[in-house]
Amino acid sequence: MTGVESPAYEPGHGLLKGRTAVITAAAGAGIGGATARRFLEEGARVLISDAHPRRLKEHEAGLGREFPGAVAAVPCDVTDEAQVRALFEAAAREHGKLDIVVNNAGLGGTSDLVDMTDEQWSRVLDVTLNGTFRCTRAALRAMRDTGGGVIVNNASVAGWRAQAGQAHYAAAKAGVMALTRCAAIEAAAYGVRVNAVAPSLAMHPHLAKVTSAELLQELTEREAFGRYAEPWEVANVIVFLASGYSSYMTGEVVAVSSQHP
Repeated sequence: MTGVESPAYEPGHGLLKGRTAVITAAAGAGIGGATARRFLEEGARVLISDAHPRRLKEHEAGLGREFPGAVAAVPCDVTDEAQVRALFEAAAREHGKLDIVVNNAGLGGTSDLVDMTDEQWSRVLDVTLNGTFRCTRAALRAMRDTGGGVIVNNASVAGWRAQAGQAHYAAAKAGVMALTRCAAIEAAAYGVRVNAVAPSLAMHPHLAKVTSAELLQELTEREAFGRYAEPWEVANVIVFLASGYSSYMTGEVVAVSSQHP
């Protein structure tokens, strides 16, 4: 199949003007970094976080030159509850009221279940599922006390579709989907919406490093457009879920995919 070219980059429309947001795993060229940029382009003030302080500092500096006064950064390993608390305390100091949280932190890997170690299983679950739980809990506590907000979690089509070598990642992402639905039911009473995106294949440098060229080619060929998504195309859907355009949506998992069976 010949791939369809990526569309033109969509300019901002002020959809998040005046809003404040925390985005985890937001340093670099992946979905988190693209989401931070899209939020800034849409008028939000953003606190970005990542487990890699040097990379985070560099990304903050780059965005800060383009969007002066609108971006701050706090390092955070989402597997550490003390660091998660510190992140949300910093958000309260920086912004006061927190409007949006994007839980993007996640970890993958490839290993057949028969060869998978406990450490491989636990590490992926701790970053991808438990980390999302910790940040969702912190966000809900903050938003409950300040009168509402929006949480967007990053899941994956792997939470629905079987793939060899991905048992730990698929289980974690399926857990993120279930967490999203349960949190949404609980949070509705105090005006918080909780949704998730489920991308199929969004290309970025880290994915290319940890995934074989053969597998990437196979996954790309499954996509109806014959190409992978650009990270900003996923970020566009996150913007939608964070904005008032999705005001009646909660507990939903939105596939960002052109994948066919």
